[in-house]
Order: sequence, then C-alpha cells, then structure tokens
Amino acid sequence: MKAARLQTPRRPGKKPSNNRPKDPVGVYCRVRPLTAGDDACCVEVISNTTIQLHPPDWIKVNRNGEFKEMQYSFKEVFGAYTTQKELFNVVAQPLVEDLIHGKNGLLFTYGVTGSGKTHTMTGSPGDGGLLPRCLDMIFCSIGPFQAKRYVFKPDDKNAMEVQNEVDALLERQKRDCQPTATPKAVSSRQRMDPEFADMITVPEHCKAEGVDEDSVYSLFVSYVEIYNNYLYDLLEEIPQDPIKPKWNSKATPVRDVEFIAPQSKNLREDSNHNMYVSGCTEVEVKSTEEAFEVFWKGQKKRRIANTTLNRESSRSHSVFIIKLAQAPLDADGDNVLQAKDQTTVSQLSLVDLAGSERTTRTRAEGSRLREAGNINQSLMTLRTCIEVLRENQMYGTNKMVPYRDSKLTHLFKNYFDGEGKVRMIVCVNPKADDYEETLLVMRFAEMTQEVEVARPIDRPICGFTPGRRYRNQAFKEELTRKLELRGGPIDGDPTFTELFLQSFAPLPSVEITDASDEHTLPRLIECLEQRQRARHLATEEVKKSVNALRGMLQDWDNNFSVKENYIQDQTEKMVEKDRIINGQKSEADRLEKKIRTLEYKIEILQKNSKYL
Repeated sequence: MKAARLQTPRRPGKKPSNNRPKDPVGVYCRVRPLTAGDDACCVEVISNTTIQLHPPDWIKVNRNGEFKEMQYSFKEVFGAYTTQKELFNVVAQPLVEDLIHGKNGLLFTYGVTGSGKTHTMTGSPGDGGLLPRCLDMIFCSIGPFQAKRYVFKPDDKNAMEVQNEVDALLERQKRDCQPTATPKAVSSRQRMDPEFADMITVPEHCKAEGVDEDSVYSLFVSYVEIYNNYLYDLLEEIPQDPIKPKWNSKATPVRDVEFIAPQSKNLREDSNHNMYVSGCTEVEVKSTEEAFEVFWKGQKKRRIANTTLNRESSRSHSVFIIKLAQAPLDADGDNVLQAKDQTTVSQLSLVDLAGSERTTRTRAEGSRLREAGNINQSLMTLRTCIEVLRENQMYGTNKMVPYRDSKLTHLFKNYFDGEGKVRMIVCVNPKADDYEETLLVMRFAEMTQEVEVARPIDRPICGFTPGRRYRNQAFKEELTRKLELRGGPIDGDPTFTELFLQSFAPLPSVEITDASDEHTLPRLIECLEQRQRARHLATEEVKKSVNALRGMLQDWDNNFSVKENYIQDQTEKMVEKDRIINGQKSEADRLEKKIRTLEYKIEILQKNSKYL
C-alpha cells in the first residue's frame, strides 16, 4: 500500500471584499516650536503635506559618511505657528459632526515624550485644545434639544435605557436623597476652577449642520487611563475609611493629599461586539463647563512624573470618552420615544498616548523604568497591529491581528474593524536630540496611512413626520395664549408635573438607629405605596384626557378631510365647466368667422349679378 502523498498547503486566499467603501486612516502632523534652549533643528516643513528630516551632525546614516535626508507625507502638516482653532477645524470638527449624526470616532495623539501631545489635546490657559473645543461644539449644536437629566440612563452593558419624564424626576429625587459613590454633576452656574477657566473660553463657537431637531440628546463622559497595562477609572470615587488608615509601599500612612490607586477595571464585549470598560463611571453633563470640570477632576489623578526629557511627562495613556445618546420624539412631538431600537448611542474617544522614550536618555530607574517599559511595549503592540492590518489588506493574507496583547489595542479594536472613523495626530519636536525617536515615529505614521478602515453605516431615519417638535411648541404657545385670554394659568404658575410631584406624601425619615426598629421600614413602604397609587390614578386620568382630546382632534380631522374632499370635487367640476365654456367660446368664434366669410361671398355675388 502506497503512502498517501502529502499536498502542499494552499496559501490562504484573499478575504472577500466588503461592500462598504473604505477610507485610509487620517494621519496629520503637528510640529511644535523649538524651545529657547534648543538651537539645532532636524525637521523642516516643505509644504502643507510634507516634512523633511535633516540628520544632525553627529549621526551618519550611510557607511560612507554621507547624510541622508528623508521626506514624509501626511494628509496635512501643521507648522509651529498653527493655532488650536485651525487644527480643530481640520481634524476634530468632522469627528464631532459624525458623533452628532450617530457615528463613532477615534482621535489620538502620537509622538515622543515632550512633543506637545497633551498640549494639543488639552491646551493651555487662554488657548483651549481639541478636547474643550469638541465639548463646546457639541453643546452649541445640541443645546436647545437636550433631554432632562436622567431621561437617559446607562446600564452595565454599554447601552442606554430611556425613562419618561416622571421617572427621571423621581430618579433625581432618589439620587439627591441617598449618598452615592458616583460623582455628582457640577452646576455650570457655580464658580469655575481658575485652573481651567481660561481653557474652556472658546471665542469662536462652532455648530454642526443638519442636527435632528426632532430628537433629544444627552451627553455622558468617562475618563480612564492605561497604566502599566492596567485600566483605571479616573472618575471613580474611592470611599475613605475614617478608622482604618491607608498605607503605601513604604509602610507609612498615606496623607490625604496623596493619590490612592483605585482597583483596575476589565474590558468586556457588549451585544454588538464592541469593547467597553466594565464598571467605568459615566457622568451625565449638561454644559461645556460641567464636562470640562469632570475631565479636570480626573486629570488631577492621572500619573505624571518629572523626567530628564519632560518636566511633566505622562506615565499612562489617557482615554476621554464622550458618549452621546439620542432618541426621537414621539409622533406628537412631546415626549421621547421609549423604544430601544430607536435609541442611538455614538462615541468619540480622545486618546492622549504617553510618549515613547529611551531609558538611556531619561536615565529612568525603579518604577519609572517599569513605566517606560510598559509604555514602549504598548506602543510596540500598536505598531504591530497596524503592520498586520496593512499586510492583510495589501497582500490578501489572513493573519490574526494581536489586539489582545495590550489593553490599548484591545479597547480600540472595533474602530479598526470599521466601527468608526480613525484619525491620528503625530506630534513632532524638531530639536536634533530627538532625531532617532522622530525617525521611528515617521515610519510608523507612514505605515498607518496605508491602513484602510470601512466607513461607518448611517443610522436609519425615524419614520415620523419631521418638524413635530416645533409644531408641538406652537400648539402649546397657542393654548397658553387662549388660556390667558380666558383667565387661565399664565407663566410663573406651577406646571402639571410640579403640582403632581407636590401632591406626593413626603418621604419619612429612613434612618435606622436600632436593630429592633419595626416602624421605619413599614412607614416607608406605606408612603411609597401611596405614591404608587397616586401615580397610577393620575396616569389613568391623563390617559383619559389624552384619548378624549385625540378623539376630538380625530373628529376635526375627519370633518376637515370631508370638507377638503368636497372642495376638491367642486374644484374639479369648475375646471370641467371652464373647459366646456372655453370649448364653446372657441366654437362660437369659429362660427362667427364662417358667417363673416359667407357674408363677404354673398356681397361679391350680388355685385357680379348687377353686371349681368
């Protein structure tokens, strides 16, 4: 019996092409100005899309001693005197417009340490960066259409629940009465922290076009950092134990001013196969000031350190997540539609990557050496993922992309798989000492531009009639005007919702001081049951009123339709009669012309008969 002949395994075939169009990753370059102590420059801006690297005198690229200058192209290059507004208009503004229209986006800064990544993302006093400008544009666009607080409620599975207005107000009452570990929203009317007050003052307010005015919106923000390949929630409130002291690694009590690291978080996959940080704090914000104050609160907890190359070097990757929930109004244009399939949640992730660095230059030791190693390892994993993606797309291979090798790449794998638009800003320090690190950054940027990402799918359009919000407002204004004429309620009187909530019995004290207390909980249960019965009765009364009004409007609509049909029939009859009249006029004109012709012939015949 002959041995079976082994066949050479076939090369994996090319993946079937996706019908969705693809766009390359948008890579931009920003060159920071030289500092006062640096004279030698290794970067030159050739055009608005090209830069050129000049090797310094102490580096020889070729063995023969010649210097080799290299040029790199980008989608756009921003020079040292580019303003934050110019950068925002080109790079971040389209991502904010996509966010408002229900699409995801990822924007991250990349570069060596001290190249201006954090300045680009956050900004400086008097000159806000991309993050505050994104927040300002969002609230300028959705400001009049924001839902009331707690109408949208995040669940633990990266989705949103929609509550009615009464439930939202009851939720607010419950949150105000009960202590919670979630950071409370800060009112924009309060005095802002002078540390960041100048950063959020954006004189040039931008506004997105095509905002759906028949939807309601709510904005949620969260802030996490990736430190030593562990995820931490920067907005998490750690409960302090007043009895048990906190201790650090040196076995000494931790002072109140020192930072106590929270527990690390895990990555999870939701029902749509999108990655999210499980247990991450999501804060609902209603203004730019409130959102940036939440960001600044987390920014104070972020790990930074003084190194040889940067006085305030980021020791972790920070991810600021802006999540926008939107749902259409119902057919009457009055209440938000509580249908989960009609709720759209879009997300914009702003990532400030820690800078790559060489320990030979930073002279890092101990914990700083470990931090640098983890930073470089995560950035290396990012480069590897980009390289594998590029190879799979260019050569038709089917290699597995190692997203799971790092928390950074695992968190954003969905964006590279086509769940949103990806843009990268390469920050460059032109000083000659950073030439070797800048060269590696340029090679990575060049490779990233060759990766294509599928365009996100447009969200389905709601089938309700557009313009229902303003029609409902016009109806309410007309109703108020008629009530004022009849002596009804005017502005300043309590609304139905306020009167309804005031009719509830006040909640009794829930403080239990004795283990044998048998009165507090029964009183609380009885009060809540009374509230539930009152709410049920009020709901039934409102439903009856609504049904009666709807029936009356339906009768009016039917009568209007009958009259409209009658008018249309009469109009058609008049048109038909006009057509007949016009035809008879034409026939009369023809006969009149014929009579005149015959009269003329008779006259000629009479003249001829005289001569005969």
